[in-house]
Amino acid sequence: MSTREQDTEPVGPADPTRPVRVPLGRSTAWTTRLAFGAAGLGNLYRHVTDEDATRALEAAWDRGVRSFDTAPHYGLGLSERRLGAFLRDRPRDSYTVSTKVGRLLVPAPDATGDDLAHGFAVPAAYRRVWDFSADGVRRGLEESLERLGLDRVDTVYLHDPDDHAEQALREACPALERLRSEGTVRAVGVGMNQTAVPTRFVTETDIDVVLLAGRYTLLDQSGLAELLPEARRRGVSIVAGGVFNSGLLADPRPGATYDYATAPADTLRRAVRMREICDRHGVPLRAVAARFPLGHPAVAGVLLGLRSDAEVTDAVDLLALDIPAALWDELRGEGHLPSEAPLPGAGVRRR
Repeated sequence: MSTREQDTEPVGPADPTRPVRVPLGRSTAWTTRLAFGAAGLGNLYRHVTDEDATRALEAAWDRGVRSFDTAPHYGLGLSERRLGAFLRDRPRDSYTVSTKVGRLLVPAPDATGDDLAHGFAVPAAYRRVWDFSADGVRRGLEESLERLGLDRVDTVYLHDPDDHAEQALREACPALERLRSEGTVRAVGVGMNQTAVPTRFVTETDIDVVLLAGRYTLLDQSGLAELLPEARRRGVSIVAGGVFNSGLLADPRPGATYDYATAPADTLRRAVRMREICDRHGVPLRAVAARFPLGHPAVAGVLLGLRSDAEVTDAVDLLALDIPAALWDELRGEGHLPSEAPLPGAGVRRR
C-alpha cells in the first residue's frame, strides 16, 4: 500500500530537473503525476508531423514530464518510433517508458490505403494480430524495443485483452512476470477501458499497475465499486487514462464524443451542468476532470493524450491549478460525485 502524501505533491514541479516520482505498486518502476500518452504521435485521427511530435515531447520534458506511454497499436508502430527517437539521447534512468503487448504487427505488403478504420492516419503497411501467448508476449516486447531503439522499457501492459482474458491470465501474465523477475522489465500490468477483467488481474495475479481508461472520471466512477479498493488493498497502482471520456469533459457541446460515440443527451446535460459549476468557481472543467482521479490513494498518476506543445503546456498548467474545496463540495452536493469518492485537496501545495 502506498504511503505517499497524495495531495501534497506538486503535479507541475517548479524544478523540472527534479520531477516527483510516484512508485508503481511494489515495483521499482515509477510515474510522474502527469504521464504523456503518445497515441497522438501515432497520427491518431489526423496527421502529425515529425517536427510537431518532437516539439510536443520537448515541451513535456521541459515541464518535468518524465513518463511516456506508447503501444504498437498506435499508428502501427509510428508512436514507438517517434518516442524512441526523442528519448534515445536522454539519460536512461531519468525517464520511464511503458508500452503494450497483445497485438503483433505483421507486414501487409499487398495492403493499400490507410489505417483510419482503426483510427490512425498512417499507411496500412501492417495488420494487427491478437496474441496473448507467452511467445507472443516476448516477441511483441522484442519488436517494440527494436522500434523504440531502447534496451529496455520500464512497464509493460497487456493491451485490451477483453476477448482474450483467459489466455491473458493463463499465459501472457505469467510470461510478463518472468520478464520482470529476469530484470527485462520493472513493472507489469494490464490496460483496459473496463473494470471487471482488470479486477481479476489484481486479485488473481501479481501485477503492479492497471492503466484504467475512462472508468474513474467525473462521469464514470465504476472503478470505485471494486477495482480501486482492491488495488489499494493489494498495493497495486492505478494510472488513470481517458479522464475526458473521449472528449466530452474537455468540451461538452452537442455532437461531442463520449466513449468513442456521440454523447447521449443525458450524459451531455450532466457534463454541461458540471461545466457551469466549474465556470462559477473560475476553474476550467477539463482541469477538474484531470485532477479528480488523483484524489484516490490508489491512483499514482494521470495519463493524458498529447500531440502538440500547446496541449502539453495546457495539461501541465491545468494540473497545477488550485481547485477550491467549495467546487468539489458543489459537485458532490448535486450528485455528480458519489459520497465514497475521495476528493483531492483544495489545490496543490507548491515546493
